[in-house]
Amino acid sequence: QAHLAESGGGSVQSGGSLRLSCVDAGSAWSRFCMAWFRQAPGKEREGVATIDVDGATYYSESVKGRFTISRDNVKKILSLQMNSLKPEDTAMYYCAADKYLVSRNCKPNTNASRFDNWGQGTQVTVSS
Repeated sequence: QAHLAESGGGSVQSGGSLRLSCVDAGSAWSRFCMAWFRQAPGKEREGVATIDVDGATYYSESVKGRFTISRDNVKKILSLQMNSLKPEDTAMYYCAADKYLVSRNCKPNTNASRFDNWGQGTQVTVSS
């Protein structure tokens, strides 16, 4: 089981950067598929980026080239570096983890319901 807690959200202007972090207080971190999702008001939760147990990373088209996901398996920290932020990136960002998702299913387009472990979320607001 993973116990996740996000931090690093805030308010920035368009073009700015933020770095989100997710700390895991559980165990077996290195064997989990890890992901960042986001949810804007009135919209469905969408996958932003994932990183599988081998360190392979995947991004949604909307953030590719601007966001970078990474994991530190020793410190058990998942990060999301967000550059060139746009107003449409405004959302609540969630860290998610699942130990049963194999690499081919550890993708941003995997349904959020497939992930068993979630953090409480951190708000990102980008103003124009």
